[in-house]
Amino acid sequence: MELRAPARTGRGFARALRGSGLSRGDRVALFLGNSPDFLAAYLGTHLAGAVVVPVNTAYKRTELRHIFEDAGVRLCLTDGERRPELAGVRGDLPELETVVEVGEDLEVFLKRAGPYERELPGGDDLATIAYTSGTTGRSKGAMLLHRNLVANVRAVCEAWRWTPEDRLLLTLPLFHTHGLTVGAHGTLFTGASAELHRRFDAGRVYDALLAGETTMFFGVPTMYARLLREARARDERPGPLRLYVAGSAPLSPGAFAEFEELFGERILERYGMTETGMNLTNPYHGERRPGTVGGPFPGQEARIVGVKSREVLGPEEVGEIEVRGPHVFAGYWRRPDATEESLGADGWFRTGDLGSVSEDGYYTITGRAKELIISGGYNVYPREVEEVLEGCPGVAEVAVVGLPDEEYGEKVAAAVVRDDPALEAEAVVHFCRGDLAGYKRPREVVFVDELPRNALGKVQKHLVREGS
Repeated sequence: MELRAPARTGRGFARALRGSGLSRGDRVALFLGNSPDFLAAYLGTHLAGAVVVPVNTAYKRTELRHIFEDAGVRLCLTDGERRPELAGVRGDLPELETVVEVGEDLEVFLKRAGPYERELPGGDDLATIAYTSGTTGRSKGAMLLHRNLVANVRAVCEAWRWTPEDRLLLTLPLFHTHGLTVGAHGTLFTGASAELHRRFDAGRVYDALLAGETTMFFGVPTMYARLLREARARDERPGPLRLYVAGSAPLSPGAFAEFEELFGERILERYGMTETGMNLTNPYHGERRPGTVGGPFPGQEARIVGVKSREVLGPEEVGEIEVRGPHVFAGYWRRPDATEESLGADGWFRTGDLGSVSEDGYYTITGRAKELIISGGYNVYPREVEEVLEGCPGVAEVAVVGLPDEEYGEKVAAAVVRDDPALEAEAVVHFCRGDLAGYKRPREVVFVDELPRNALGKVQKHLVREGS
């Protein structure tokens, strides 16, 4: 599929929205998988002056009810696979006037063309309400203005040297920041092209890379792990690609090194989030340092501050990452309390992520502030422990969390997916002895078949904690 030629046009969708009685500022939910229709509806909603609410395709009734109620969604575009889930809560959503299913239903809807004069939205108009993953409670709607989206895509395209000659292999879900505001926006902004897949399939992606028409691929660490497994099973290797990008979760230094060995390319790691789009990136030209996410994109700022003191910290000191720039969102929808807590009057946004910055400006993320483990009065950063455990023979994946402990307050616990059935907990703990202080070593190791992840492959630490 080509992003240049969606099956429907954005203008046609805009006319249909106007014909259905929607006004500027009304919310339109997109609850469907990757398709040209998603992109046409996304652009058409903006052309009509309405607000897009992208919805995670994995969400079930409770999550759907919360988002649709909170955003006050009036119209939803969905597909046959997800419509039954939405039908289960339709009766609880009086503001949801219209549900349109891709297919014949959409064809009928598009015939409701109303009067439409092209009027592009202003920079300060609300473009999108993007809901956070909700790993620490009910998800909040991040309000992104049109100028936020434009500033971010311009910075990304400049940093990554995106041009009209590029062709992106896009398998990330369009409901997510990584797929939509990076992949799709960058393609449209530069006039480039993209091969859009409905979902990630390692075999199909590997074949597409072998075809040699792609210049860029964006993925999450889980995707790269599966591509590495695919590469080990094949004799043929893809030719050089201009750019591989990883984000949404930490990429292990081991995977970074193996990818370079098998594919001959150094992955560019970056850091972004729902409220801001992209924040930090390893350089396109220069050292792409494993385990780091580089420095700020053009026109943006970042700093490390004390979690309690809020004072700016020096190099290598761990604190909370704050970012500032034209890409930062306007606040949380209908949540002035949460907005005030996270967005200062000086424009600095508290990301909630812990990290440090090196003397030469490379940022490293060590975990979420709320995931910090305090054991016996000492701070333990889960990512530091995970990186050590990932090097243990027999460990395929690992997630480290803090659990209540009567003596120490919290204890370090590790949920481990093993590729060696004979691996025992004692061996995992013993492996850490040469690399970690005693208070950082796991005091509990639980073997699991898989780690709970969201649709982008990010480990859901609250679910790990509940299952430990």
